[in-house]
Amino acid sequence: MSTPMNPTAFPSSLQTDTLAELGVVEAAARIRRGEIGSEQLTRHLLDRAQRHRHLNAFITLDPEKALEAARQADAARAAGVVLGPLHGVPLVVKDNIQVAGMPCSAGTPALRNHIPTGNAPVAQALLDAGAVILGKTNMHELAFGIAGYNEGFWQAAPIGVRNPYDPTRIAGGSSSGTAAAIGARLAPGGLGSDTGASSRLPATLTGGAGYRPTVGRYSGAGIAPISHTRDTAGPMARTVADVALLDAVLAGENPVSAAPLAGVRLGVYREYFFADLDADTRAVVDTALARLGDAGVQLVELTMPHLAVLNEATSMPVALYEAYDDLAAYLREHDTGLTVEQVAAQIASQDVRGTYEMLVLPRKLPGPDGLVDARPIYEHALAESRPALQAHYAETFASHAIDALVYPTCPEVACLQGPEAAAQPVFMGYIRNLDPSSNAGIPSLALPAGLGPTTGLPVGLSLDGPVGTDRRVLALGMAIEQVLGRLPPPR
Repeated sequence: MSTPMNPTAFPSSLQTDTLAELGVVEAAARIRRGEIGSEQLTRHLLDRAQRHRHLNAFITLDPEKALEAARQADAARAAGVVLGPLHGVPLVVKDNIQVAGMPCSAGTPALRNHIPTGNAPVAQALLDAGAVILGKTNMHELAFGIAGYNEGFWQAAPIGVRNPYDPTRIAGGSSSGTAAAIGARLAPGGLGSDTGASSRLPATLTGGAGYRPTVGRYSGAGIAPISHTRDTAGPMARTVADVALLDAVLAGENPVSAAPLAGVRLGVYREYFFADLDADTRAVVDTALARLGDAGVQLVELTMPHLAVLNEATSMPVALYEAYDDLAAYLREHDTGLTVEQVAAQIASQDVRGTYEMLVLPRKLPGPDGLVDARPIYEHALAESRPALQAHYAETFASHAIDALVYPTCPEVACLQGPEAAAQPVFMGYIRNLDPSSNAGIPSLALPAGLGPTTGLPVGLSLDGPVGTDRRVLALGMAIEQVLGRLPPPR
């Protein structure tokens, strides 16, 4: 039997910087081997979170509960009991995903005091695997944006979740706080959610990896929704290997291993995915693709002539129409005592308030001559446009015999944080490359590609695979990660 874990009795060679750099896989392995304690790591990360309040990464930190869970993990290990593949690993959870006993605000003031008594299934899966929940992370209000400029929740002025690589810039969104916490080494990994880009985009802008699975791979229960057609939880971490472990836990499977790259065929659609890139993004992506070619990957140039039109006909009609009914059902199911109108009346962020007042509440969509009734457009999107988009992807994968599409995750590096970052043109620009796979419901992985030579800010690559090929996409991502290497931490 192992001796009890004393948080002050671990090897002095494991300095505090090393602790913060531990990823999910490595932290789990070292805790299992008794090289570090869960309480030691949890306490260290909580201390870092307090020192990095300026990033506005958290809405709720619960040190007492986290440390107690960590002590229980250490006691179990000392008794020879392994709780699961995440035994004692501290993780963070986006504040639209329910964790029992912690507020689940969805980043909006009306739900500030909503404290669920149960866990969302995805949070329960982490806990069942032995994880420790450090706290709930900040987000773009009601998940309706990519900037993390949340006027209702911040720990330190100025407003807005901040990028660890440059705190004057955005951390992306809507899973802004999870991304900032992981990038700043306040946690090795955690959960976001993804309706159109919301786990992958912030992971990329903060130097990490984010995953959107095939829709339905994880349960969506207990997550404040936008769209049941498009929503999914999304694991986030600094490496694909860490994301793959989280995915395995959430899906109830064994983790994948890296796939051989020799002979892998990746599709490249330049007219859409490579348009209007900033100089840093183009330089990093060109270098990354060249290195993949040297590693044996075949880059297949192709076109998807109907992609843009089909995606536009699907994207906003589905999300904006379903937002009302899905939020109303969530509010009723979880006994919040609130209506959608009551939640909307307290929205703090101007961009989200405008979206609700103009589109969500009246059930309208922009038309050529003003606002029009959303329902016919939504029904057409579900019956015609979305199936056609899914078929277009399937035909592209099959006819070109490609394993996945590869493209820059975002057209540009993180922009400056502030109200302007929440503007509609900025939103549309950043989600452009990630939105189509979201609407098709196919697996999509974002991973680090390098730091921009001019800005020093993270740039990412994304892989979109055929529906249901989640394990293959993650295995390819792990292999690509080994070729491209890990990003250095923020200075």
